[in-house]
Amino acid sequence: MESLFFNITDTRYKITDLLCEEDSFFRRIDISNGVLFFSGTLHNRAQQIRLQNIDAFVMVVLVKEGHCLIEDHIGGLCVRNGAGRVSIYASSRQDMTITVPKQARGDLFILCIADFFLKRYLSGRKEEPIDYLYAMLREEVTLRAVDDKPVDALSLYLAEKIVAVERVSLMKSLRAQELVIEFMIHRFGLLDIVPETIREEERVLAKRAREILLENFVNPLSIEEMSHRCATNSSKLKKVFKKVYQTTIYGYVQRLRLEEANLLLKEHRLTIGEVARRVGYRHQGHFSKLFFEMYGVYPKELVKNFR
Repeated sequence: MESLFFNITDTRYKITDLLCEEDSFFRRIDISNGVLFFSGTLHNRAQQIRLQNIDAFVMVVLVKEGHCLIEDHIGGLCVRNGAGRVSIYASSRQDMTITVPKQARGDLFILCIADFFLKRYLSGRKEEPIDYLYAMLREEVTLRAVDDKPVDALSLYLAEKIVAVERVSLMKSLRAQELVIEFMIHRFGLLDIVPETIREEERVLAKRAREILLENFVNPLSIEEMSHRCATNSSKLKKVFKKVYQTTIYGYVQRLRLEEANLLLKEHRLTIGEVARRVGYRHQGHFSKLFFEMYGVYPKELVKNFR
């Protein structure tokens, strides 16, 4: 077995065509040592990638159209990644096959990030996403599903930006790596990681409160009403919720609203104002400001990318 990632002294941006036909293509692009991605659009054409390596890495699979299958030949796990989903996997050693079956159209982006790249950004706090994933890679993991969520506008936007770097003439590796870090911050930031120090009773209470918020975060219950449904008092609920989720209940509502907006913005039929109102904001300008504060890009930039 040999490393999936190229030699440590070879840090140039490198494109390898795995398939190149009139209406279908699939390629591997090495961004820098420790970061690479596979990307392609296939029309009635199948494609397979066999990974037999000794690397520890996190893999993010974004399927725009169609589906792909990942088969772990060591652990026996076989997973299907469907259209409109983003999935995160961890693997410390692997013998796996990624298959894009013959279908009307398959369009996907697969990002692989080595453990030694992640190590640069460790914080020393177990509840931090990078630390959480890095610790998982220290285990004997052949293929572990970490997360699976609907694809959102920002993920599509950043993935397309990463792919488009090949068209620029200067500093491709640096530009792509910067975008990959943005992509990592966004996707890994969506992981729900509960600190190990949380007691079970606190975990149960906070989870119940979160479930209530998920029922209706556009017009959420008051904290007093939530406390009643959770069979506790307001003071305890606020304290425990913040301890578990590292934010206030109000802050979590804002996060849920903006995450939902990020999903809705890829819908071609909705204007930014309509998206804002659907997630509970009366004023488009206020919504855009909050969206920028959370994601670092204004909604209009995402909308422009898709329309």
